[in-house]
Amino acid sequence: MKTQDIELLFEYSDWANQRILTAAEQLSFEQLTAANPFGWGSLRGALVHIMEAEYRWRCAFTQTAPRGEMEPADFPNIAALRTRWHTENQALWAYLKGLSDADLQGLVKRERGGRQYAWPLWQCLLHLVNHGTQHRSECAALLTAAGTSPGDMDLIVFLNSR
Repeated sequence: MKTQDIELLFEYSDWANQRILTAAEQLSFEQLTAANPFGWGSLRGALVHIMEAEYRWRCAFTQTAPRGEMEPADFPNIAALRTRWHTENQALWAYLKGLSDADLQGLVKRERGGRQYAWPLWQCLLHLVNHGTQHRSECAALLTAAGTSPGDMDLIVFLNSR
């Protein structure tokens, strides 16, 4: 795995996040906050979860303590969510741009469920992209059902759009 590969996947993830956010801007507050069968309480809750996962993993990568929980209520609309996500995205990209290929082999240590784990950084970065893909697909299903599909979000669609 090389840093250029990781960066490509994060570019894709950013592109897909923007498609979801753009589609979500078409929803009413009631639609954005309605309960759904996918979890995280609502579409807004799922979007906050994706963003918070990026933040918490970045904290794990940089060995900094995260500050508090992100709550869906902290983001009354998509504009507020975009603003916070933009800030997180800048921090994440600053981190990614500072990595070397050798850094990708380093270990990330994290506690989950009372157990200590250590994974190679490249695996954690792939996990983070994949995690976003899973939850964006849930968001896309909700958006499509609400009549505001984000469109195709396959990696190959992104690659063809570049």
